Amino acid sequence: MIILHALGAYGSVIALCIIFCVPKKYLNLSGMVGTVGWLIYILLSGNTSTEMFPMFLAALIVSVISHIFARWKKAPVTLFLIPGILPLVPGVGMYRIVYYFMLEGSQSNMTSYYFVYTLQMAGMIAIAIFITDTFFKVFFRHPR
Repeated sequence: MIILHALGAYGSVIALCIIFCVPKKYLNLSGMVGTVGWLIYILLSGNTSTEMFPMFLAALIVSVISHIFARWKKAPVTLFLIPGILPLVPGVGMYRIVYYFMLEGSQSNMTSYYFVYTLQMAGMIAIAIFITDTFFKVFFRHPR
């Protein structure tokens, strides 16, 4: 089952890279970034009661690996970060918000629940990226 998750994450990241016209020499590295992030999330989310910490840690590791690959290959961080974060995006939460809104209207408790849940998951991704970017800007500045 883990192998299927890894292959699905890798394939989805490669497909997004092709759509975004990422140069071919970076496709494999971008796919690896997304696969590592997704595997970390899957492995940790089964061991905790909440999904927020696994999401934060997976996004943090994706961001760190993206910065490392960008410096190694002398490429923009976004070539690795944007496709690599794709498997972590809470798309099912967004789907459920619309589903319950259409099913029961704006009075649904489930709509509110999934709205807050999706915002929290997206917030964990944003905070992890912000922390990593700040860390790399402070400690690994380019000499002028």
